[in-house]
Amino acid sequence: MPKKFVADFTVVENKALNSTNFLIKIKSDSALPEIKPGQFVNVEIKQASEVFLRRPFSIFEVDYKDNTLSMIIKILGKGSKILTDIKVGDSVSLVYPLGKSFTYPEKQDRILLIGGGSGVAPMLFLAKESGLAKEQVDILLGARSSEDHINVEEYSQFANLHYASEDGSLGEKGFVTQHSVFTTDLKAYTKIYACGPDGMMRAIAKEAKTAEVFCEVSLENLMACGFGVCLCCIEPTNKGNQCVCTDGPVFNINDLKW
Repeated sequence: MPKKFVADFTVVENKALNSTNFLIKIKSDSALPEIKPGQFVNVEIKQASEVFLRRPFSIFEVDYKDNTLSMIIKILGKGSKILTDIKVGDSVSLVYPLGKSFTYPEKQDRILLIGGGSGVAPMLFLAKESGLAKEQVDILLGARSSEDHINVEEYSQFANLHYASEDGSLGEKGFVTQHSVFTTDLKAYTKIYACGPDGMMRAIAKEAKTAEVFCEVSLENLMACGFGVCLCCIEPTNKGNQCVCTDGPVFNINDLKW
């Protein structure tokens, strides 16, 4: 198992992406270890004594030159709301890097990355790190409306971007599984990756199994310790009950009892 670190980072940027999503960039005083798409960090919420458990967040970007990493924080509760109010110069305690990453694609692969909600972050990270040409990568992002989507146009250099919104205000109307990119020909892809709401990932997994396409999903079970000790993130799998924080969060869909 890769070595884990507990370290204080300094906030160098806190930028609102929309009304509920914020980009938090933090800097380490020392060189960062290798961090892969799909891994996460556990963040201590120092500003509120009643929030006593660390909060897990997917890693969005890593800059080894500047020793910075970024997270997209979506306001879902008190802990995440406190983090979005953090100031540049503040200190943040992290346990990192945690969990298993996505399987990297092969040079000949054509891949489909699907993100919903906070699941957008690891999909964009994987697209950037995949090493594939833009023509081999499609990213499909889903949200309730255009106001819930974040601007990721800079990632158009790494992939073809597609959008779905439930009200039709951006991209095609409906869920990601109703988008033409998803419904036209899944067999055109050699690998599918997904992260987002449980229902979304289950629907994707069902279609990927039918099409017999390799598919990995990043689960978002409640995680507290990040080390497999508290057992609150247990997921039933074909290999028995496994901890999402250590055996995942990335799982091959054929290993899940879905």
